[in-house]
Amino acid sequence: MRVLVTEDDDNLRLALEAALRGAGFAVDTAPDLPVADEALFVNSYDCAVFDRMLPAGDALRYVHGRRAAGWQLPVLFLTARDSEADRVDGLRLGGDDYLVKPFAMPELVARVRSLCRRATVGRPAVLRCADVELDGGRHRVTRAGVLLTLTRKEFLVLERLMTVPGQPVSRHELISYAWDEMADPASNVLDVLIAQLRRKLRDPPLIHTLRGSGYLITL
Repeated sequence: MRVLVTEDDDNLRLALEAALRGAGFAVDTAPDLPVADEALFVNSYDCAVFDRMLPAGDALRYVHGRRAAGWQLPVLFLTARDSEADRVDGLRLGGDDYLVKPFAMPELVARVRSLCRRATVGRPAVLRCADVELDGGRHRVTRAGVLLTLTRKEFLVLERLMTVPGQPVSRHELISYAWDEMADPASNVLDVLIAQLRRKLRDPPLIHTLRGSGYLITL
C-alpha cells in the first residue's frame, strides 16, 4: 500500500515517514501543496495524509476542489485545530478522517491502514490467471491449489500484473506500485524480483518480458 504524506514540518514529516515505512507502507512525502499535487498527478496512492495548514494554503480547500472534480482517494487530515466546527468542516469538505495534534503514531498508522482498505473496495477480492489465484484480502497466492510463499513486494508486483492479464505493465509502473519514489528505476531490483517470482510460480511460465514495454502475465 502506498501513501502520500504532505507536511511542512521537517521533523514531523520524517517521523511520519519512518512510522509508516516501519509498518510496511511505501511512502512518498511532500513539504507543500504544489509538490503534493505533482506527486498525485504522477503516481497512484491508496491514501493521502495532509497537514491542514501548509505554506501554500489550507489543504482542506485543495482537497475540497479535487473532490468536486470526482477525486476519490481516501484522505486523512492532521491539524492542531481541534474545535468541533473544524472537525466537522474537515469531514464535510472532503476528509475521510481527522486526527488532532499531538497524536500517537500507532493511532495514525491504524487510521491510515483503515483508509487504505477503503481504497481497495471495488477491486475484485480474488484475481485469477490460468491456475494462479491471488486473494488480496487474505494475502494468499496459490498455483494449481498449492500455496506459494511470496514476499510483500513479490505479492504487489504479481497483483499489479494480474489486475490487467494479457496487458503489458511498464517497469516504472511496477516499481511505483511496489516500492516508492526512493527506488531507482534504473536499478535491477525489479529484474531480480521478477526472476524470484518466476521461480516461485514454476512452469509453465506465466510472466513474460516485452522488451521496451515491461512485463505481462499470460499463459
